[in-house]
Amino acid sequence: MKIELSGKTALVTGSSKGIGFAIAKGLANAGAKVVVNDLLVGQVDKAVTQLRTEFPLATVEGVAADLGTAEGCADLVALVPTVDILINSVGIYSVEDFFETPDDVWLRFFNINVMSGVRLSRAYLPAMVERAWGRVIFISSESALCVPMDMIHYATTKTSNLTVSRGLAKRLAGTGVTVNAVLPGPTLSEGVQALLQDEKEASGLSMEETAAAFVVKHRPSSLIRRAASMEEVANMVVYVASTQASATTGAALRVDGGVVDTIA
Repeated sequence: MKIELSGKTALVTGSSKGIGFAIAKGLANAGAKVVVNDLLVGQVDKAVTQLRTEFPLATVEGVAADLGTAEGCADLVALVPTVDILINSVGIYSVEDFFETPDDVWLRFFNINVMSGVRLSRAYLPAMVERAWGRVIFISSESALCVPMDMIHYATTKTSNLTVSRGLAKRLAGTGVTVNAVLPGPTLSEGVQALLQDEKEASGLSMEETAAAFVVKHRPSSLIRRAASMEEVANMVVYVASTQASATTGAALRVDGGVVDTIA
């Protein structure tokens, strides 16, 4: 299967690094014009330079905007008024005890992880419907279904991603626009590597081995018994963004290594 996205414009939020950057790479490799977004200009410029270097024939642009605010979302839409593919991947996470997580943290997580996707979908979807083609993908998490007791605030936002994506898919039934959610499990992103760095140095293991040991201990239901690579998650997203995935909508697609212990 060859995925070809030439002529399509894809906006990937939160994409200067991590899973978002891997998705941007996958889309650029498939021929899409890619718009990179993150909070800081320096981060965005670095990511754009990396993509242009790796894919010299690709069209890559960057926009720095704070998508945790309505104003930041509006600024982004003003600069990028039309897209064919919207990847709502911007997100934050932290380990917090429920009783020590104040309202402002809950609201910050909700604004960034949920409302950014709501606001951008509301802005971009009408034109997709007019063109009878479009893709909206929310990056959720296996935590939406397997709620960690020390990340309840985060998991709540990821469950919300599933609700919004499923509801939007139903709202857009028959339009030619698909809306889906992708649920990564433990993934060897820069953030996870930073969290595991001390453990890696103490154990003398490689980062991949350290991550695998973490998964076995903390996600014992994992069937692959390791962390996924960012590229493995991106591969699913790129497929769902393609024309080949035209019959896939309203779905919660897991790239969780089998962590979620259900058959549906």
